[in-house]
Amino acid sequence: MLKGFVFDLDGVITDTARFHYQAWAKIAQDDMGITINPSVNEQLKGVSRMDSLNVILKFGQRENDFTEAEKEALATKKNDYYVQLISNMTPADILPGIKDFLDQLKADGYQMSLASASKNAPRILNGLQLTAYFDQIVDPASLHAGKPDPEIFAKGAALLGLKPTEAVGLEDAFAGIQSINGAGEFSVGIGDPAILNEADLNFTSTAEISLDQIKTAFATWAAKQ
Repeated sequence: MLKGFVFDLDGVITDTARFHYQAWAKIAQDDMGITINPSVNEQLKGVSRMDSLNVILKFGQRENDFTEAEKEALATKKNDYYVQLISNMTPADILPGIKDFLDQLKADGYQMSLASASKNAPRILNGLQLTAYFDQIVDPASLHAGKPDPEIFAKGAALLGLKPTEAVGLEDAFAGIQSINGAGEFSVGIGDPAILNEADLNFTSTAEISLDQIKTAFATWAAKQ
């Protein structure tokens, strides 16, 4: 029986990817001498700050040029700049259809949690004025591994007191879909179905999300578990 929803943040509720890209591009160029491009940015979606830094260093063939302390400093500097960029976010930055979807879930009594790798998730939710919708927020600092490891989505359901087979996970990144599936939950992909081809159900955009379609597909999936 479907009882709750576990949400990713970036690309599902709002789009902070552009702010992440802007911040990483600045730090990569200024501090590492690396010029990143949109294809690199795709690899940064849904992964942790340190994992993102390692992707950039590998791209620039500088993965062995910085100590762990220096990498921590670079990640902190990136985050400080990113926080400046997101400080002016408002409800106008909620992706199309999401506010109505959250209202519908709340009205129907579903529990909701947030499973984002971003340590800034509470700050972003506050700016979007969506904090009250979420019963729980997974603390990224409590995790031992990032996506595609299933831990974050498993914890998102567990914090709600739900079994994996009672939860739906929503993601826009391939690594996130792998995380949801690994946790044993029903996965909803938002984006290109050719990229998110392991999702149990796919919507090409947030504006297309349908609770009725999710419930129907979930029931078919649950019967096979």
